[in-house]
Amino acid sequence: MAKQTINIGSSANDGTGDPLRTAFDKINDNFDELYGTSLTERVSLDTSPQLGGDLDVVTHSIVSTTNRDIVLAPHGTGAVKASSLKFSGTSISSDDSTQVQINEGLNVSGATTLSTSLALATGATVTGVDNGALGSSATLLATQGAIKTYVDSQVTAQDLDLAGDSGTGAIDLDSQSLTIAGGTGLTSVAGSQTVTLNIDATVATLSGSQTLTNKVITAPTINGATMTGNVTVDNLIFNDSEISSSSNANITVNPGGTGTIALGATTAVTGNASVSGTLTTADITTTGNTTVSGTANVAGDLTVEGSINADNWISNSNQSITINPAGTGVLVLPTDITHTGTQTTSGQLTVDNIKIDGNDISSTSGSIAIKPAAGLNLVLMPTAGGIVTAPEFQATLGEFATLRTDSLSTDTSNADLTIGTQGTGNIVLDTETIARTGNVSFDVSGYVVIDAGAGDIYLKDDGTNFAILSNSAGNLEIKSGNTTALSMTGANVAAQGNLTVSGAFIGSRQAISGAGAINLTTLFTELTTTGADAYSLANGTVGQVKIITMGVDGGNATITPTTFANGTSITMDAVHDSVTLIYGANGWVVLASQNITINA
Repeated sequence: MAKQTINIGSSANDGTGDPLRTAFDKINDNFDELYGTSLTERVSLDTSPQLGGDLDVVTHSIVSTTNRDIVLAPHGTGAVKASSLKFSGTSISSDDSTQVQINEGLNVSGATTLSTSLALATGATVTGVDNGALGSSATLLATQGAIKTYVDSQVTAQDLDLAGDSGTGAIDLDSQSLTIAGGTGLTSVAGSQTVTLNIDATVATLSGSQTLTNKVITAPTINGATMTGNVTVDNLIFNDSEISSSSNANITVNPGGTGTIALGATTAVTGNASVSGTLTTADITTTGNTTVSGTANVAGDLTVEGSINADNWISNSNQSITINPAGTGVLVLPTDITHTGTQTTSGQLTVDNIKIDGNDISSTSGSIAIKPAAGLNLVLMPTAGGIVTAPEFQATLGEFATLRTDSLSTDTSNADLTIGTQGTGNIVLDTETIARTGNVSFDVSGYVVIDAGAGDIYLKDDGTNFAILSNSAGNLEIKSGNTTALSMTGANVAAQGNLTVSGAFIGSRQAISGAGAINLTTLFTELTTTGADAYSLANGTVGQVKIITMGVDGGNATITPTTFANGTSITMDAVHDSVTLIYGANGWVVLASQNITINA
């Protein structure tokens, strides 16, 4: 409420100021507003509060409401400074996932975890870490690096004289390897002695290009070897890209355990191929017959010039089986398709006039009719969640015995949901309560009509009744709780209890110019006299209040009530002359007056 200023007039007792009752009413209102506003409310209304000194929270804390951040935002290049900063059960992080940059010195003591993206600038010190061991390792790595650099640049092969131990004459390289770069291998110094290479290890590792002529290697392990010429292993001959046998025996490739035969490239078979086990391969091109008595697993493409006769088609793991005719060729199925599992087809599938393409089912001509058997229904089966998973079901007409859904809404943002009936049909709700969490707004371009057949409209708060709008012989009756508060008869309102007005009480005004009758339908009548005018006032209703004043003085006004308890008439002779009357058992009675004459 805005501050109310008392009108004190232009001079003392000139009659232009506020009456005492009006003035003290304004004083009371101003004090009510002052004492009704707490210090917290007044501070909350200040949009830019400033402190005149330091903020001392004593033994309290600066807190925020649930899950809200406390933001310290210095102005411009200002910074948040703290002489001592402690964190209890928290971490230092960045809102935008960038690095946390700590400049100048950082001392971290105790058990501390430094995560990824923590940048420590020059001068940062981390205590509580075994820096001694780290320093020793760093020194050793530096020393090894220096030795390697020196040997690489300064020492040649002639400079190295590896003399054996005095006892055995051998050079012990421990577990390290000996690499001879260039040359043809190990030779004697004089050129006539035999060089014997004894390898105590079970396996010898030969790297680079090696020539072994007429050498017997027992149980060798050869990695990355290149061999030229024929290599014969028992009756199996390896020559360039050909594998053959030296006898008429078959070549059997038999993986151990659960292993399979895997051909990783295109395989050409010019004769008959017989596979008794499992064959896993990439591309196979055959010009003869291929007989597989077991399972053939083809990881790549299978190109067949003729036909394929198979008892079963089985894919490996979750891989698909694709049959793709080349060029303008088509896939011909000469018999019926029997399918017991899930059938997936990519691209379009056309059956007579029905075409299935992606998520669309359309017809190449004519309508689409889905016809269940006689006496049965068309059912859209829901998923485990209980709804039909089609993204959109459109129909201009549908009949549903039961609509099973927990929500009825539109699929377009901010679009209206229209629920209507044909003709004069009504929307019928078979439940007593319509519930909503939040507010409900009715926005209509016409009338809002509430037609309660029982004659009462109840207003409740969370199930508790607080008001009733009732039909009383065609008039409105308002009840507070279950008690009648206001009774209305046409335009008249009768308050059944006390009527308290906290603000201004404003009644309607009757303006009369010249002589006439003062009405009983308005609270206030203002007179404009055009001479010595006479006015009449009929009897009112017990308890009725009437206020009469002179607005324009064109002559004296004489007011004669039909029944007047104080006299016979009232005379007004100046502007602002006024009288306040109340009708009682003895007629009209003067409650208050200003500059009037009551005639006996």
